Amino acid sequence: MKGKMERILIIDDDVELCTLVGEYLQAEGFTVESVHDGESGLQRAGAGGYLLVVLDVMLPGINGFEVLRRIRATSRLPVLLLTARGEDVDRIVGLEIGADDYLPKPFNPRELVARIRAVLRRTRGDKSAASAPEIVHVGDIELDPATRSVRRDGQPVDLTSVEFNLLEVLLREAGRVVPRERLVNAVLSRKFSPFDRSIDMHVSKVRKKLGDTDADEHIKTIRGVGYIFARPRERTDKTAETVKTTSSS
Repeated sequence: MKGKMERILIIDDDVELCTLVGEYLQAEGFTVESVHDGESGLQRAGAGGYLLVVLDVMLPGINGFEVLRRIRATSRLPVLLLTARGEDVDRIVGLEIGADDYLPKPFNPRELVARIRAVLRRTRGDKSAASAPEIVHVGDIELDPATRSVRRDGQPVDLTSVEFNLLEVLLREAGRVVPRERLVNAVLSRKFSPFDRSIDMHVSKVRKKLGDTDADEHIKTIRGVGYIFARPRERTDKTAETVKTTSSS
């Protein structure tokens, strides 16, 4: 018998699509439930017991963005957003609200399964380690892989699973540039495309949650290459330089 944590919830008003996707996912070993409007989907997602939600943007009543926003207000439940092909705005808004990944319609069911498995790997983390991974501490940021928690100056920072994994990669390479291609491969579990700005949106969200400003950045952009998590001295030097420049003017 399948446990409740193996269930996937599909929220999409296309009944035929839900049936097709449901049959495909069931053949892959998942238990699937479908609802066809935003309000019902939100209630079902809030009831708990789901491994992941596949959520369409275009829904009757409450649209997918609002459903996602309300889910994120109380839960880190992984959400894969279905968007219209070519609608970059939908993808950007979805990532800003907290989607773990997106897939444009129409899509190949095999790609949907691959995306779902990638999100679940990121959400679950590596369970194969023989002992609890050590806490990563850089400056005022503390990341605990065992509990998947982050603190800044002792205060909790609420991150999605993608944001947590992104920050972990950057922290473990603190002081060194991490190319965007590597981040996409490691964090989003897919091949790098120069036209895919998803990783940049996730970096932007992490920066906001860490309280980054122009004068004091934890995560710096290396134009045309990638990102670097600044060590405390690098951040202090830049802050001091900014203060000196402001004072002299």
